[in-house]
Amino acid sequence: MPPPATTTSVCDVPTPERSSPPPVRSPKLVAGVGFAICRRAAMRKWIKRYGRLFEINVPFFGRTVIVSDPPLARSVCTARGDAMVNVQPNLSNWFGPGSVFGLDGAFHHGRRRLLAPAFHGRALKVTEAIVEEQTLREIANWPENTEFRTLEPMTRITLNVILRTIFGAECAELDQLRALIPPYMTLGQRLAFVTAPPPWVRRLTPWSRLDEYRRAFDRIVGALIDRAASDLGDRTDVLALLVRSGQLTRQDVCDEVLTLIGAGHETTASALAWAFERLRRHPDVLAELVREADAGGGDFRRATISELLRVRTVIDVAGRRVHTPGFDLGNWRIPCGRNVIVRIVDIHENPALYADPEVFDPNRFRDARPTAGHWLAFGGGARRCIGAEYATTEMEVVLRTVLQHLRIHTDAAPDEKPRFRGVAHVPRLGGRIVVSRRR
Repeated sequence: MPPPATTTSVCDVPTPERSSPPPVRSPKLVAGVGFAICRRAAMRKWIKRYGRLFEINVPFFGRTVIVSDPPLARSVCTARGDAMVNVQPNLSNWFGPGSVFGLDGAFHHGRRRLLAPAFHGRALKVTEAIVEEQTLREIANWPENTEFRTLEPMTRITLNVILRTIFGAECAELDQLRALIPPYMTLGQRLAFVTAPPPWVRRLTPWSRLDEYRRAFDRIVGALIDRAASDLGDRTDVLALLVRSGQLTRQDVCDEVLTLIGAGHETTASALAWAFERLRRHPDVLAELVREADAGGGDFRRATISELLRVRTVIDVAGRRVHTPGFDLGNWRIPCGRNVIVRIVDIHENPALYADPEVFDPNRFRDARPTAGHWLAFGGGARRCIGAEYATTEMEVVLRTVLQHLRIHTDAAPDEKPRFRGVAHVPRLGGRIVVSRRR
């Protein structure tokens, strides 16, 4: 369980004077619009003017330091757990205080240790079979020679896979979750970092609908918790792992399950939609992937996924909050309580790190793994995405299966622009492609 609240703060300890980061001199609301709505353009302008470390003052996050210098970003990501804690607000605002996003220090480390076996090693072999099964089922209904969106089919695949990973065997409750989760995720992303209103006005806002979704979710998962508790047997699914541990309250389990569903399928589906969007426009890359899939290889496919997650970064920031009296970052001292946000996408698009960074070229990673600090698609340090290997495996199997059974048509269609949904960036047109069956 999370630690109890305390009345004394480490922020009360005085710290020596040191330079502060250069501030963006814009009104709070103007900076907030730039950060929330025109983020990429605003960041490029601010980087050009202030450099790769500066401070903005925006609604909800307050005074926030923005970092896109690789060594400094690495210092943020790898900082000790007692020096840097999770950014505020964070996704526990949506998923609940029992979520891994809501935990810090030893509690956060313990939760990750509990969950890790379900998303690494031998567990991935079971995942591979589920992914292939779900992909074959989905693509059986794809139209031939007609343009269609891939974002929704990829969302169905990844949702089915994470539900099977968490709950094991199929049951009626999973059908209920399949109907509930998509609208819940859509609304939840929009409100994820918005401070909830007080109860007396909450029922008049979109939070009321979010609360309805949450109550329905907890009822369904509660029934599954009761079933798991009464018959754990040899179950190896994530729900059984959480119940068997005895470390979590019933509400904590619901919070964590919601976290794993939300974080475990939306971003992977978005990345897969981007993959098809890119392959439609890069026939040479597509042809080599098909040859490799037919030959049973995977090295180029893994390089392609690494490059895809660089050039079409789905989650563009990683955040921390200073928890010590001060945190030294390069030549600057960041005061206690200040949020620090690493701009992942601006590191991925840095021409000093990647020649022609806007070009989609999997050969960048063909003979070398992505460099730590230069490639942060899954974040870094103690808060690096626990499902990174799981998501990469899922993407590999989906791409391999599609390429073995379908031919993706290529053309010179204009690139799809990104659309920000509150957490993830997706192709604006849904990653549209045209396919035909391989005979």
